[in-house]
Amino acid sequence: MSFKDMVAADNCSVFLNDVEMADRRTIEYDGDVFADIPVVLSGLKEKDRRQLMSDHVQGLYLVHAVLHCALSDLGGKQPEKGARLSISDSDESCDCGAGFRREYYVASSVCEMGMLRVELEAIDE
Repeated sequence: MSFKDMVAADNCSVFLNDVEMADRRTIEYDGDVFADIPVVLSGLKEKDRRQLMSDHVQGLYLVHAVLHCALSDLGGKQPEKGARLSISDSDESCDCGAGFRREYYVASSVCEMGMLRVELEAIDE
């Protein structure tokens, strides 16, 4: 077994283990829905967004997050910068139908050894 094979096995059995680290979520990207895939969504934080002189909107924040998932779980598609991506809430057990979904824009996307690291941004109130 090569080093790359061992890393790929560890990615699925350790890092994307939905019992310990990952959550099962539904991701919508490029018109396709990838249901119930293991992902690690980290770094959810808000900060004041930079306002221009002509920008008079108050109370909006820029939300940053980092998504880790297997490239194969997104059908081999690596999200492109500027594209929209929708991620379901980790707790879809509510009685509200499809559950809560948050829309993000892809700030950057990197794929190494079959794992995606996607930096996401969203505007929130």
